[in-house]
Amino acid sequence: MSRVRVLVGTKKGAFILSADGQRQDWKVSGPHFAGWEMFHLKGSPADPNRIYASQTSGWFGQQIQRSNDGGETWEQVGNDFQYEGGTTTHQWYDGTQHPWEFKRIWHLEPSLTDPDLVYAGAEDAAFFKSTDGGKTWAESPGLRQVKGRLWQPGAGGMGLHTILIDPKNPQRLFIAISAAGAFRSEDGGDTWAPINRGLKSRYEIPDPDADVGHCVHRIALHPSRPDTLFMQKHWNVLRSDNAGDFWQDVSGNLPSDFGFPIDVHAHEPETIYVIPIKSDSEHFPPDGNLRVYRSRTGGNEWEALTRGLPQEHCYVNVFRDAMAVDTLDECGIYFGTTGGQVYCSSDSGDSWRPIVRDLPAVYSVEVQTLR
Repeated sequence: MSRVRVLVGTKKGAFILSADGQRQDWKVSGPHFAGWEMFHLKGSPADPNRIYASQTSGWFGQQIQRSNDGGETWEQVGNDFQYEGGTTTHQWYDGTQHPWEFKRIWHLEPSLTDPDLVYAGAEDAAFFKSTDGGKTWAESPGLRQVKGRLWQPGAGGMGLHTILIDPKNPQRLFIAISAAGAFRSEDGGDTWAPINRGLKSRYEIPDPDADVGHCVHRIALHPSRPDTLFMQKHWNVLRSDNAGDFWQDVSGNLPSDFGFPIDVHAHEPETIYVIPIKSDSEHFPPDGNLRVYRSRTGGNEWEALTRGLPQEHCYVNVFRDAMAVDTLDECGIYFGTTGGQVYCSSDSGDSWRPIVRDLPAVYSVEVQTLR
């Protein structure tokens, strides 16, 4: 029988949750790296037992950890992240120019076919690549050359938080940066172009035609249709049907167009999920009701999914990397909260139950489907 393994990064360590294909009885392993901030864990599609983890501390800095046995044991790998060719400057909160400073790795994205090839998204925003399983890292400076002087931090920093690989063309990559926007590479990350036409940031960017500077929170795609992208922006949910060349608003009847995560059903490329948050200053669900919203039409028409979720006095947030889907026949959806709950739906969102409660605040959730 198929199994699932859920990789959870939290403010105070990492947890690995595992179950069989029924997804009813869960084994909890952890905390791994107790006390450390674990921004992201991600397994290799080419070798499910190869897992990469980003571990950071205000005292001890950034560490990349690697497991070759599904998270049972770990080894520290490369930790040298150097900006290539000088750091130059980017825009600061007050509009002045500020030098690039490496702080941490927000996101790790292993190759779909090579367990030793892995990409990393950094704060301050930069794109790094390793071809030796994380032992050494090299920046692709072409990204920062795309009007990097106009990028500026979002409220949580200037992080490259999303990396997507086109499964039909592994040289095509999509990334998102807060607050710079979305970008696409056609050559494996050597060169980049902004893909922000159609985005509007009326409160942050007076220029309606600005091609960088937008605060994109998350993008997602379905493997069968990589030219169709879905985006949760600082304001608005959007879609593009031409690989990001143009975006259109599909927020429709959502109670709020602010939120962080967005994901796509494993077998239905027009079924997408978001978790609305009240506003950029009030990071909790509207009315204190935790609701996942699902659209079966690729946007515009949304339904609230509430069964098993708290519907009063709930004031948690769900971060951008804290939602994932498995690929079992009955698609499973997972998300984690700042209150330390990890919820699972084994019926595509119709009903929910917590796998665990009372973890530290959840930063990221990824799931592996093990055949």
